[in-house]
Amino acid sequence: MIESAFQSARQLEESVHRVIRGQDESVRRILACFAAGGHALVEDVPGTGKTTLAKAIARSISGARFKRVQFTPDLLPTDILGVSVLDPRTNEFNFHPGPVFTDILLADEINRASPRTQSALLEAMAERQATIDGERHGLDGLFFVIATQNPVEFRGTYPLPEAQMDRFMLRSSLGYVTLEEERAILTDQQDVHPVDTLEPAIDHDAAAAMLQAARDIRISDELKTYIVEIVSATRGREEVQLAASPRASLALMKVAQALSLFEEREFVTPQTIQSVAADVVAHRLVIEPEARLSGTRAHDVIAAILEEIPAPA
Repeated sequence: MIESAFQSARQLEESVHRVIRGQDESVRRILACFAAGGHALVEDVPGTGKTTLAKAIARSISGARFKRVQFTPDLLPTDILGVSVLDPRTNEFNFHPGPVFTDILLADEINRASPRTQSALLEAMAERQATIDGERHGLDGLFFVIATQNPVEFRGTYPLPEAQMDRFMLRSSLGYVTLEEERAILTDQQDVHPVDTLEPAIDHDAAAAMLQAARDIRISDELKTYIVEIVSATRGREEVQLAASPRASLALMKVAQALSLFEEREFVTPQTIQSVAADVVAHRLVIEPEARLSGTRAHDVIAAILEEIPAPA
């Protein structure tokens, strides 16, 4: 089973790389977040391929349902979750599910919607369910939310509340590519966008089996302790106003397991944990205003913690 999971992970990654140029590490981490059963937040300036990445992942999985929501200031929670509508013929309410009922949901420019609408995703992301008009509706399938956002300094954006940031297992960015890679992008899109011609690399069942295999990757008690030490070290630091919770420890373990799957290893290593610690933990921290004004970032805090805590041999 593990060999077939290795193959599925490799095929999925290769498929996405046919569309996304030059962002190998970021793409692998986001795919690992998917395999870990979490949700990813991709933050970057416009035009760096955030939406294209989500489309490429969806098109690479045969049979996977894909929905996209363009977040705008006038978007309502019912536009995401769905609504019950009265049928005048039967005098009964019929539920019309929203785009959240899917396998892969692209929440595009999530920080352009109001906080009230942003929070509509909270229950769905955390508990795989949506409650509409007092009735619980389960979310079946893969259910992977990949949200994109522009930097909060951009006009017309609303910072995501801490509670919602904590629901994202991982936050990453793509950044700019090299000149050679950008020239290759021009060539790729000269006649047609490559995402439009992308063929599925794995089917829905293989994707589900890959998620199960990621949970079965071995992680030692020593590495679990190492993860807890990293996360707990964010608490009590003078530059940190809001530290990471045990949810961060759980997320770091799951992403490290899934990343090991993409690295075709049956066990987790300290180096794998270190490589994703910042992407998994940093966005959950709130830095004290004085420290932030002096230039301290959450990623700097995680880097310092990794320097302070010795890794298991």
